[in-house]
Amino acid sequence: MTHNTAGTVRVATDVGGTFTDLVYFHTDPDTGAQQIITAKSDTTPPHFEQGVLNVLRRAGVHTRDIDFMAHGTTVIINALTERKGVKTALITTQGFRDCLEIARGNRPDFFNLYYKKPPPFVPRHLRREVPGRLNHKGAERSPLDLSGLPEIISGFQAEDVQAVAICLLHSYANPAHELAVLEEVRRLWPEVSVVASHQITREWREYERSSTAVLSAYVQPTAQRYLSHLQSGLNTGGFDGQLYIMQSNCGVDSLAHTQEIPITMVESGPASGFWGAAELGRLVGEPNVLALDIGGTTAKCSLIEDGHVRIMTDYWIERDRTSAGYPIMVPVVDLVEIGNGGGSVAWVDDFGKLHVGPQSAGALPGPAAYGKGGTQATTTDANIVLGRINAEYFCGGEIEADLPAVHQALDAVAARLGGSREDAARGIVRIANHNMINALKLVSLNRGHDPRDFVLVAFGGGGGMHAVALATELGMGKVLIPYAADVFSAWGMMMSDLRRDLFITHLSSFGPAQAEALAALVTQAESDALEQFAQEGIGAERVRFVRYAKLRYENQEHAVEVELPEGALDQAATEQTTASFHASYEREYTYRLDAAVEFVGLHLVSFASIGKLIPAKLPRTGLTVQQAVKGQRDVDYATEGVHQATIYDGARLEPGMAFDGPAIVESSGTTLVVHPGNHVRVDDYGNIHVQLEAHHD
Repeated sequence: MTHNTAGTVRVATDVGGTFTDLVYFHTDPDTGAQQIITAKSDTTPPHFEQGVLNVLRRAGVHTRDIDFMAHGTTVIINALTERKGVKTALITTQGFRDCLEIARGNRPDFFNLYYKKPPPFVPRHLRREVPGRLNHKGAERSPLDLSGLPEIISGFQAEDVQAVAICLLHSYANPAHELAVLEEVRRLWPEVSVVASHQITREWREYERSSTAVLSAYVQPTAQRYLSHLQSGLNTGGFDGQLYIMQSNCGVDSLAHTQEIPITMVESGPASGFWGAAELGRLVGEPNVLALDIGGTTAKCSLIEDGHVRIMTDYWIERDRTSAGYPIMVPVVDLVEIGNGGGSVAWVDDFGKLHVGPQSAGALPGPAAYGKGGTQATTTDANIVLGRINAEYFCGGEIEADLPAVHQALDAVAARLGGSREDAARGIVRIANHNMINALKLVSLNRGHDPRDFVLVAFGGGGGMHAVALATELGMGKVLIPYAADVFSAWGMMMSDLRRDLFITHLSSFGPAQAEALAALVTQAESDALEQFAQEGIGAERVRFVRYAKLRYENQEHAVEVELPEGALDQAATEQTTASFHASYEREYTYRLDAAVEFVGLHLVSFASIGKLIPAKLPRTGLTVQQAVKGQRDVDYATEGVHQATIYDGARLEPGMAFDGPAIVESSGTTLVVHPGNHVRVDDYGNIHVQLEAHHD
């Protein structure tokens, strides 16, 4: 199968743990009509680029025809969590080699007297020091001494080190010493992969910066090899378009810039989905969105207010109730992730209590229904038993559901609980929903937001399965299921501008008296960003800035981020920003103080226009909604009993169609469960709007 590619061809690929997804857009140059194709193929570790080339072939897309390609991947986060990076060393300021191991004292398992900190990625014998010191303002206290560096490098070479991280004290204020060490390491050992902390972040906090530099160095050779193989594989097929890499900050960046600091794509997959949710909200007039991504292993959620996705740098991997985890100080979309997805395993503890997750059946053996040897009941298996998933149209008809294995797995859980197979399935679905509701509350209620003021946008393979039940429990009025929801993260990449986030620590009082100095800081940062873009051939006319101030009450420890007004940073702007800070602080912490406000740092976001996609309205063929009906079957709604539901073919739904629940919408990659009393309509772009019972006329 091939496609006419006269006109603009845009492709986005998203490498997940199980599948590699593709979304293809072709815009006809004469009519402006868009052809949209989606495809999935198996992810191919360790040669992930092969999965990308496979899914392109599966979609019938020739690489030579592609004008624009965006790419997201879980390669970085997987390399970290699976410890598949390279042997890494650290060079730091004299007296601070143990900063990485001392870490922070705020251990999560506080009352465990046997608690052990997670081991550092760099053992002590590979953490080496150089004399020289800057103060917190960047002024030199003692000169840098590089005379011992040749011996340090020789030691690293003898230990087969493959990557070196450099993190010197106060380099966020002045990177001069780090730059000198970086240049000398490159001169002495040109072959080694090396990164300095100032290249990644200019924020303070010594331990977090050290950890970030080390983790970036740890994955850098893996990422560079992967991205190089991807580029060469595409080029072999005749690709000469633009290749952009999805970042954790909801933007894309150039391949060259990403290869320098690949740690910025640590959460590129989830970020693109949440950015897609924000863009979708703007498209359909719903700027306030609770976004939920339910995959096979995890569920992730994020809150989008007034069209803005919240970006933070307080990001940790492997942080849970028993481990402090590891900080990565790069801009990442603010999300909550839990171990609940379609493959989450149901189990009964010694007290006869049912649990779901965080263990997952993964891709192999997968849920029992996959017929690949899975024997443990999962959320997917429970949904099949309740009739919510069509066993005869499992995975879009590509897999024949192994019903005997499903029944055996559910019966084992039911026997432990002393109930029926259906009782066990209902319990699994309700507990999975409860876990996801708690995650949604963490990003909404816990931060001063009422979920009833938001629309739930649910995507991923399992999003539509649980969305209505979750929204009902939270008192929300509407659920929005995107077109091609199962590959929505790839769709979100098409909607992204090139984006870079710059954080600069700069401590001072905040008020009219400091306006001039702060304006100079902003102007310099914008000038530096424009200069970097210019070196990459991106003119100033394509760049726009959004500026945020990190503020706190005087002498507090942590800051709240507030957007600065557009235009000049003058007395009126500082007064307006101060008022915004008080309101924002009160919403998050329930109180405000009559105290001086302090400026901690600047967060500058640079957007460069790269011609992101503008979705076109889908055509109407004149089909009636009745022609989209596949039949009817009994569906157990877990909390509302068994109802006979009308089954709709999602591929035949068109703009303007409407119907009421109880219903099931079956698409090749996902299933939407519409509860009794819900009203459903399809908008001009193919998105499905589900109005909940108490909220529609």
